[in-house]
Amino acid sequence: MIVTLTANPSLDRTATLDQPLIRGEVQRVSRVTVEPGGKGINVARVAHYAGHPVRAVLPADPSDPILRGLDALGLPYRTVPLAEPVRTNLTLTEPDGTTTKINEPGPTHTQVGVEALARLLVLESERADWVVLSGSLPPGVPEGWYAELVLALRPWGCRIAVDTSDAPLLALAAEFPQAAPDLIKPNSEELAQLTGADAEELEAAAAAGNPSASVAAARSLVANGVGAVLVTLGAAGAVLVTSSGAWHASPPPITVRSTVGAGDSSVAGYVLAETRSLPEPDRLRLAVAYGSAAASLAGTQLPRPDQINTAEVRVTALT
Repeated sequence: MIVTLTANPSLDRTATLDQPLIRGEVQRVSRVTVEPGGKGINVARVAHYAGHPVRAVLPADPSDPILRGLDALGLPYRTVPLAEPVRTNLTLTEPDGTTTKINEPGPTHTQVGVEALARLLVLESERADWVVLSGSLPPGVPEGWYAELVLALRPWGCRIAVDTSDAPLLALAAEFPQAAPDLIKPNSEELAQLTGADAEELEAAAAAGNPSASVAAARSLVANGVGAVLVTLGAAGAVLVTSSGAWHASPPPITVRSTVGAGDSSVAGYVLAETRSLPEPDRLRLAVAYGSAAASLAGTQLPRPDQINTAEVRVTALT
C-alpha cells in the first residue's frame, strides 16, 4: 500500500493554447480540462493507474468537487473536513510545451484541522509500505510540519518520501538526521536551497553531460541521514544518490508538451520500482521513464503503464 498526503490539494484547470502566450493580449484556448490535483494526488493517480494499492489523504469538504473527480477516477481516499473549497490552479500550455502555472495559496487551516489531518495520516499509514508527503503547505500549517510527520510515522516502519520546496523543505532539512526521510526528490533549485550550491551551475553542468556537482550536493544529504536523493534535471535526466552509489539516467526521446506532474510521476515511478524490489539503477530508470512520459502528455494528464518507455532510458553508474 502507498499512502499519499496532499495538504494543499487543488482542482487543476488546464487551458491549451494554439499559439504562444502574449501578455496583455486576448487569446482563445482550444481545450480546457479540470482534474483533481496536488502533488500527492498526482503520485496516487500514477500508482493507481499502475494497479498498485494506494490511498490519498487530503483535507476536503464532503461536497467538494475534488472528491467527485477522485470518485470518477476510482481513486481511494480519506479526508478530514475543510470549511472552504480547495484551491483552483490554472495551467496555460503553449504549442512548444512551455507551461505557465498560476497557483492559489489555498484555504487557511486551523490548528484543530492540522492535528486531525496528521492523526488521519498516521492511522492510514499503519500498514503502508510507503508514505509520500508532497507539495506546498497551505496557510495555517507550520513550516516544520513535514518533519513532525516523519517522526510520527517512524514507529510504523514504513518508508517515507518527501517532495516539497522553499520554507517547508528547509525546515525539514533543519531536523536532519532525526527527521531524514527515505527519499527526497529535489530539482536543481531545491537541491541548491538544501546545500548552498548554485542552481544555475548545477543545471548548466548537467546539461553539458557532467552531473558531478549535483551528485556531490546530493551526497551531502545522504551523509546527513537521507536514504536516497533523486535529483530531477529536466532534459538532462536525473541522478540518484544513495549510500550504495550514484547513477545518472538520460531520458528517452520525447516531445515535451507539458511539465505539469513530471516530478510527481518520477516519485511514483521510483516508489513503484522499490515496492517491486528492483535494484537502485532500475528504480532510477523507472522514475525517469515515468517523468518523461508525463512531460510528453498535454496539460495535467498523468502516465499509465502502457505509455512508459524504459527501453530508451540510459542509466550510467557514477564514481
